[in-house]
Amino acid sequence: MSTRYKFWDEYKGYFATFAVVGWIDVFTRNEYREIFVESLSYCIKNKGLVVHAWVLMSNHVHLLISLKENNPYSFSDVMRDLKKYTAMQIIKAIKENPSESRKEWILELLNKAGNENSQNKNFQFWQHGNHPIEITDRQHYFNVLEYIHQNPVRAGCVSLPEHYVWSSACDYAGKKGLVDVGMDF
Repeated sequence: MSTRYKFWDEYKGYFATFAVVGWIDVFTRNEYREIFVESLSYCIKNKGLVVHAWVLMSNHVHLLISLKENNPYSFSDVMRDLKKYTAMQIIKAIKENPSESRKEWILELLNKAGNENSQNKNFQFWQHGNHPIEITDRQHYFNVLEYIHQNPVRAGCVSLPEHYVWSSACDYAGKKGLVDVGMDF
């Protein structure tokens, strides 16, 4: 296991990325996206997470994050809780969604991934790891910010970053987005 991807310093900012197992396009449905956004907002309000930028794509998430000072929670705690809660809630939503045409296929893939992992009992939703990369200076911060916001443009979802709802790009364009964003770094 590589030690390169680790939250080494709780007082630094990080670029973190995590993906759905098998890169399954789960986040094509708003009800699953909303679960992620609600959980991210909860972590901001209750776990000391500061989200400077974010984007939720069809099968992965990019976050530019830091923690509030004197936070009792570590990055690892917050990411673990965010991923665990969203995994449980999204799997439940998939199971209970009568209009989910991909239900059997998605659940089969998530179950297969869970069975292949000794740490899981049944399903695995997220790939392991967050691949955190420490932000080293302001230029690095702005490069990551640009990368995150351009993700939906590069994917052909929108022509301008601020038009993508599931991102913080609109916050940086002067509008209010879906989660509270800390623009100071």
